Amino acid sequence: MKRAGTRSNRKDGARITPLLLAWYDTNARDLPWRAKGGKRAKPYHVWLSEIMLQQTVVKAVIPYFETFIARFPTIDDLARAERDEVLRLWAGLGYYSRARNLHACAQRVVEEHRGQFPKTIEGLKKLPGIGVYTAGAIAAIAFGKPEAAIDGNVERVMARLYAIDVPVAEAKSFIREKTEALIPEDRPGDFAQALMDLGATICIPKAPRCAQCPLTKQCKAHKANEATLFPVRVAKKAKPQKYGAAFVVRRKDGAMLLVDRPDKGLLGGMTGVPTSEWVETPFDEALLIDSAPVKARWKKHDQPVVHVFTHFSLTLTIYVAEIVQNVALKAPYRWSSANGPEGEALPTLFRKVIKAVS
Repeated sequence: MKRAGTRSNRKDGARITPLLLAWYDTNARDLPWRAKGGKRAKPYHVWLSEIMLQQTVVKAVIPYFETFIARFPTIDDLARAERDEVLRLWAGLGYYSRARNLHACAQRVVEEHRGQFPKTIEGLKKLPGIGVYTAGAIAAIAFGKPEAAIDGNVERVMARLYAIDVPVAEAKSFIREKTEALIPEDRPGDFAQALMDLGATICIPKAPRCAQCPLTKQCKAHKANEATLFPVRVAKKAKPQKYGAAFVVRRKDGAMLLVDRPDKGLLGGMTGVPTSEWVETPFDEALLIDSAPVKARWKKHDQPVVHVFTHFSLTLTIYVAEIVQNVALKAPYRWSSANGPEGEALPTLFRKVIKAVS
């Protein structure tokens, strides 16, 4: 991987950027957070969508975005909402620290910035949940600043465009240098979204659609017929396996025993069914009495639930019990309504547990 001089970077911008923008003008995805008719997107919409899109695909995000905008049309509405409602609406989208930061960020913008997002990278990065990429995306798309928004899609495009022969983790500064050199002064927001769209729809990971790409003549990986060899990959380590037990307790009137999880840690601030600790050895039934949230006659469910998180895979053995008489509970335990846990801020893991025994 060779460093390129300023002259080379300017040359790249002159020959690559117009082609990319011309392609984008015809092929841009129609997304609900994007502005129409040449207008600039609302900062609130850009920020909300970018937070939701972190480690989540567009198809999954669209209905959540539309739900949030319908319920919270402005950032002031979001800031005034109860956090529990925000978490309930977020349930199922995953990576729940994003929802907590989303609410905290909205409150900070309203309280400290009069409801207006800072227009600089430095100001944006001081807000909860906004890192380098998100700050760059907001600055470029919402405020027309010549800033780079470099996510995994963009890294893949650039790695192929320049046939970068080292893993992305070792080439981040080079990728940033080359990306920044391509940003046009007059259309930085369109450029950022064009690169995103190219990576998401054409320069895809396993089977890039090179025949449809506007940059094939400039792409070094394509010229060498080696597009699928880039980005250079590092062998992935096997995900650790963890185990535990989940306890589904129903009251005679239909209420279900729930637990409000602490803010810190995985699934922080969300609601779930009680579980044991998650450990590296299969759940030992001898620990059932100590792990169970209440005294009950437990029945082991036939099939465990398996759920894959980013950093490990979890297997939960499910135990079911029905309680005829009411049981006094202490926080963080509580009963759902008589209709069950419908409407609660339940992550996908606990929805799977409940569905398994329904």
